[in-house]
Order: sequence, then C-alpha cells, then structure tokens
Amino acid sequence: MIAERCLGTEQSEIRKIFNMATENSINLGIGEPDFDTPKNIVEAAKLALDAGKTHYVPNAGILELTSAISEKLKKDNNLDISQKNIVTTCGASEALMLSLFTLVNRGEEVLVPDPGFVSYKGLTELCEGKMVPIDLDDKFRIDLESVKNSITDKTKCIVLNSPSNPTGSVMTKEELKGICEIADEKNICVISDEIYEKIIYGKKHYSAMEFTDNCILINGFSKAYSMTGWRVGYLAVNENFDNKYQILENMMKIHQYGFACATSFAQFGAVEALKGDQNCVSEMVSEFERRRDLIYSGMKDIFSVQKPEGAFYIFPDVSEYGNGMDVATKLIQNRILCVPGSAFGKNGENSVRFSYATKYEDIKRALEIMKNVLL
Repeated sequence: MIAERCLGTEQSEIRKIFNMATENSINLGIGEPDFDTPKNIVEAAKLALDAGKTHYVPNAGILELTSAISEKLKKDNNLDISQKNIVTTCGASEALMLSLFTLVNRGEEVLVPDPGFVSYKGLTELCEGKMVPIDLDDKFRIDLESVKNSITDKTKCIVLNSPSNPTGSVMTKEELKGICEIADEKNICVISDEIYEKIIYGKKHYSAMEFTDNCILINGFSKAYSMTGWRVGYLAVNENFDNKYQILENMMKIHQYGFACATSFAQFGAVEALKGDQNCVSEMVSEFERRRDLIYSGMKDIFSVQKPEGAFYIFPDVSEYGNGMDVATKLIQNRILCVPGSAFGKNGENSVRFSYATKYEDIKRALEIMKNVLL
C-alpha cells in the first residue's frame, strides 16, 4: 500500500533524539537557537495580523519580502538577483526540497559531503535519486579531486553547506571557487545551503553564487533570527541560469500544489528581520562564540576535535571510547542528548554531533557529566 519512496527512506535520527528529550535532559541534540525571536520581528507579525494579513499571498511571496531579500543579497553577498528570481518558501527545508525535486530524475546522482546534513540524503531518496557521498579530510575540507572523481554522466548536482551542519566548518573562497569551476565544466548545478551564513566566527562567508551562474542559493530566517517555528526561507536563482532551464517556473509547479505560499503574516515578520536593527544577530553570534569556546575547551580534553568555525555544532571523533552510536547512547542514558555521527553519513560513524545552542551553564554541566562518564 505504501509507496516504495517512503519505505526506503529512514526517519531522521535528529527527530528521534528530539522525541527523547525530558525535563531533566541537557539538550545538546537539536539545532535550534535557544533565544526568543527578537521583539521587533514579533511586533511586525502582530501588526500584520491586526491588519488582516491572514489570507493567501502570491506564491513566490509578498513583494516586500522578495524585494528585501534582493537587497540583502546585494548588500551581504554582492549578488544582483532580481526579486522576480526569488521564491519565499516554508523554511529553507522546502527550498531544498524544491531544488532537488525539480532537478533530479529517478536514478540521477546528487553529490553530498560526508558527513553532511541528514535532509540531503533523505530528500534525494524521496525524489528517487541516488546520493553519492564526497569524503572530507580530517579537518572537514572537501578534496577537489574527490569531487572530480565522483562525477559521472548521471551526476545532476552537488549540495554544499557552509557553515556546515554537522561539522561547523566554513568553506574558503578557494574551495568554493574550485568546486564551482568543476560544476561549470561538467554542467552540474550547485545547491548552496547557506542557512548558517551569519553564524560565523572570525571567518568570511562566501556564496557559491559568487562564482557560478549554475547555482540555487538557499537561505532563511530560522537560525540567524531564531525563527525556527515561523517556517520562512527562500531560494534565489541567477537570471541566466533560470532563462536557460526555466528552473523557477518548474519549481513553482511543486510549490503551488504542495504549499501554495509561506505563511502570510510570518513573511511580514521576515521583512522586519532583514530591514530592522541587526544587533540581535551580532548579540546571538557573540553568545554562540562564547559557548563554542567553552565546549571546545572542555571537549579537547576528552576527544579528538576540530574547533568549529561557524554554525553551532561540534563534531568530535569519539572512537577512543567506542563508535558514535555507542558513545551517544551512553551519554543519552546519562541525560545528555546528542546525535550519533552515523546520522550524517558513513564517515560520521566514529563521531557524535553536539549542538551548543543551549545555555552556557548547561554546557558546563554536560562537560562535567561527560568527563565522569567517559574518563
């Protein structure tokens, strides 16, 4: 009775961890900022509700938001993307889904960094494509020769995520440019997931779209503005790429039938997020960096670990104490929620992902428990 595409796709390990949370747990498992949405954003949505902005809006999003996104892309990323080449989505998750479902036919291949975010594999399988893992080195860098060697005549696209979930690594300008040159040479699309763009420590974010027209840029408001439950994201496509393949026209078929539009009044909140005072972002990032320093300092005495450069995850090698599943299970039994690295690919089997998007004092307590349990 059930379609094979569903039966062949596993439930997200992260959701399983989320469902295990109790009042007594220290939650280092979920990638969600623990801050409230900034008040000015909430007030903008309230004003929209009071003004009756509760009806359907254009499929691609309200003009005020697509225009604000266009301005943001110019200001932050030096990209000239018209608002007509931007689609507002129900979170960056829908933008990713639209991208893969629009591009990938049954049996076609999607290159994905391993370890990489769980949705890349799951969505590729749901559109009946094949995920091809790209190995990372011990510092979580992508090897360009590995990318070249993984491309076949069935390769349709490569998914990039910088800053990265789960590793916290940030791609350099040279790495991105090199991959984009390969994509242009082989005529494959780069899907650039930039949802953690603003959560970065002492590095500079570069967008893949700066180096290739063959790109779908994905971003949103969940992480930088602590708007996870609002479900507002967006995608942008270069005009040349869209004119060549009619990407947006075909994406809109899926978006119209599956979602119609992102929530109307939430979009007005997103406009305020982009146009309002940005101190809320810098304050959150400053606190995340303080927590990053704490968790890295504590974990390097327990595990082999790379210092995260962005996002709010740390991905230590725990093989000294067992594989990632063994260690994660032991820690969960001791009230520390975390995600076994195998959820993010075969190369994560000896790792565990910890999120430090939780209170500083909770991280300190979790580190003490880890030392008592493992050392």
